[in-house]
Amino acid sequence: MSEWKKYKLKDFAVINPTERLPKGTVAKKVAMEVIQPFTKKIPSFSLEEYKGGVKFRNGDTIMARITPSLENGKTSYVDILDDGEIGFGSTEFIVFREKENISDKHFIYYLVTSPIIRNTAIKSMTGSSGRQRVQTDVVKEHLFDAPPLPEQKAIAEVLSSLDDKIDLLHRQNKTLEQMAQTLFRQWFVEEAKEDWEETTLGEVIEIFDSKRIPLSKIQRNKMKEGKLYPYYGAVSVMDYVNDYIFDGEFILLGEDGTVRTDEGYPVLQYATGKFWVNNHTHILKAKPPYNNFFIWNFLSKKNIDRIVTGAVQPKINQTNLKSLEFPVYPKELVNEYIEITNSHFDKINKNKSQIRTLEKLRDTLLPKLISGEVRVRAKKFSTQ
Repeated sequence: MSEWKKYKLKDFAVINPTERLPKGTVAKKVAMEVIQPFTKKIPSFSLEEYKGGVKFRNGDTIMARITPSLENGKTSYVDILDDGEIGFGSTEFIVFREKENISDKHFIYYLVTSPIIRNTAIKSMTGSSGRQRVQTDVVKEHLFDAPPLPEQKAIAEVLSSLDDKIDLLHRQNKTLEQMAQTLFRQWFVEEAKEDWEETTLGEVIEIFDSKRIPLSKIQRNKMKEGKLYPYYGAVSVMDYVNDYIFDGEFILLGEDGTVRTDEGYPVLQYATGKFWVNNHTHILKAKPPYNNFFIWNFLSKKNIDRIVTGAVQPKINQTNLKSLEFPVYPKELVNEYIEITNSHFDKINKNKSQIRTLEKLRDTLLPKLISGEVRVRAKKFSTQ
């Protein structure tokens, strides 16, 4: 590693670069809540008037600087803008940009995502409990070793190839889900019959909330040891732990806090494989003849305003959840829908399994490549 050099981060990357975006200008905004943990791609943005916040261009990396977003891995690479376009986001982001002839923009993303920078940023946090923020000046002064520019590009190419495949599989799943949702809407919403009888959701699902176990202090400490099993919260995957209490396919629905969207639909997640779930989430499973995919599609566009209680802290209890109206759909139609969409469902689950495998490989390689423990030369690995 004699060709590697020691840098301060401020000498390796431009941190919070200056950009001009007049207030009142309509531009692409990236909200903190849309950034997904340990996900390179930014999944969505909104067009809003600029009133303040950090500014960035394509090729920049944005990293959350506030707890718990930083600890949860909210760091992304900006590629949603046009050439020369400037976007903006929350003041709770730190922006990193490559320096000409010194650093590579994709390498910077992986460097910032790696423990080399993350751990320093997390340790630098100050402020009141629950609102702690990174001390940017501390991060700027952090010393680390980095390879020459050609090796940076080679490292980034290896890791980017994994992230690109992960993104492709996510997009495939999104397309399959949309196809199934379209068919559900056509058959069971647009062509719904007035003479269909009604039952309740409690008759067609099982609820496994009693199996939930609070995450212990020991288990929380294990989060630092590596990523193995998803740990689901009420809204999104919050972290990864080294144990699990559920194994299979389940629908997760927010129990308190963020329980519905602005349109009144429930906040849902689809969990497969081994995972842990916190105590703010209902765990559901369909009863035959329905499957989870069918119940998912039903709930995703079902207004739940009437079953939500609590003005300050919205909540959905089991009794109210079970009381939700559910049409008695014709069995023949249900069976046909499930037969048609089973192949979609199987493909989605296979893709999810492959995503987990690729994520584990990427997360294993990333710190080794960034630190020089594993070297990349001419697109070949050699362990030093």
